[in-house]
Amino acid sequence: MATKCTGCGPGYKSPLDAMKVTTSPDGKTTAGSTYPTGPREEIVYLPCIYRNTGIQKPDYLATVDVDPKSPTYCQVIHRLPMPNLNDELHHSGWNACSSCFGDSSKKRNRLILPSLISSRVYIVDTGTDPRAPQMHKIVEPTDIFWKTGLANPHTTHCLGSGQIMISSLGDPSGNGKGGFILLDGKTFEVVGNWELPGEAAPFGYDFWYQPRHNVMMSTEWGAPKALAYGFNLEHVKEGLYGSKIHVWDWTTHKRLQSLDLGEEGAIPLEIRFLHDPAATEGYVGCALQGTVFRFYRTPKGDWAAEKVIHVPSLITDILISLDDRFLYFSNWLHGDIRQYDITNRRNPRLAGQLFLGGSILNDGPVKVLEDPENQSQPPPRTIKGKRIPGSPQMLQLSLDGKRLYVTTSLYSGWDKQFYPEMIKEGSVMMQIDVNTANGGLKVNENFLVDFGKEPNGPALAHELRYPGGDCTSDIWL
Repeated sequence: MATKCTGCGPGYKSPLDAMKVTTSPDGKTTAGSTYPTGPREEIVYLPCIYRNTGIQKPDYLATVDVDPKSPTYCQVIHRLPMPNLNDELHHSGWNACSSCFGDSSKKRNRLILPSLISSRVYIVDTGTDPRAPQMHKIVEPTDIFWKTGLANPHTTHCLGSGQIMISSLGDPSGNGKGGFILLDGKTFEVVGNWELPGEAAPFGYDFWYQPRHNVMMSTEWGAPKALAYGFNLEHVKEGLYGSKIHVWDWTTHKRLQSLDLGEEGAIPLEIRFLHDPAATEGYVGCALQGTVFRFYRTPKGDWAAEKVIHVPSLITDILISLDDRFLYFSNWLHGDIRQYDITNRRNPRLAGQLFLGGSILNDGPVKVLEDPENQSQPPPRTIKGKRIPGSPQMLQLSLDGKRLYVTTSLYSGWDKQFYPEMIKEGSVMMQIDVNTANGGLKVNENFLVDFGKEPNGPALAHELRYPGGDCTSDIWL
């Protein structure tokens, strides 16, 4: 699956090239267009959710203009509604990315949109008109159930082989089952399972692979039947949520190790290898206890993990800049975004912090009695006259590392439980200016996309994707 070709395909030759090479709107590399300050994104795609909001409308894919020179800057310029209700669109991925850079026959022109609850997978054509995506194909749940025994698809990655792989949270009955669905990269038909029979993990969520080291890592959220409508701490005690990183042999598809992170590592969500394909380490954000673990290959050749960050919970998204210098994460209950310098991989250093809402605002009902960090309760955040509902959640970094985009919805069932005002007002999208020289975060006071003003009513916007790829979609071989 690590087949290398010659030519110029989608994405970028290396992570550092991605920081300085401009791409055209269709995601193809634009020869000769290099800028010392890096490429500037013009549009982003976001899934917007209506499940659990009381609005009986389908989820949709929003296209947002983020070009400051455009007359429609900060506006939703297109909406592609799904043909079904209550899908719960969540994360997305591509049919081709930088893992196929050497194959000139490949094009990044289809966005893969798995539905976390209905288990449908939508294939969206972003190549014909990047500013107005259209539906290309629908993979129905029964096709996934019957051919793989899996359900609740989550993370999508394209493979160097041309196939597409999607992780699963469970089986069709709502139990935990961490397997992987393979789609054909041309027809988008379900091929079958990536994992060997009987090798699925107890739970699934995110994954990242690195063929150079013949390894894939996957993480665990929880059983779909436990998390579907909200969070119950008793379900953690009952063993319905995970705490392990699973290590897989990329060639044989065997599960080699399961690294139990214990209570401190409960609910390990997003996992990121360093972008440098020669690196044998990375980080995973663990939600429940607010920890980040570093995973690494030992001198013996197996894999281990160690805790390197501990903050007030709930860490829900993490990403790493393309030069592997900064790690960012959102703290969805606490209400802040943090930037860490990870030049010293074992000892990350806090370089920037910014509160953008959350549950401990100084005018809210919660009073902090003890804070190990000795920080005062933050004031509410207002941007362009709107008080920000909810809390920072999904993150996406510009390729040059200078702009961090943020949305506030985690998952509709948990949004409704923890931030009911966001269900009524809709989520927002914000932009943070990043100091890439010395570290530091600052809100762009002139940028806000308010999904509370959508035509069909307030919506919950989630993960962000750039047409040309980004630091959470692209893997280098």
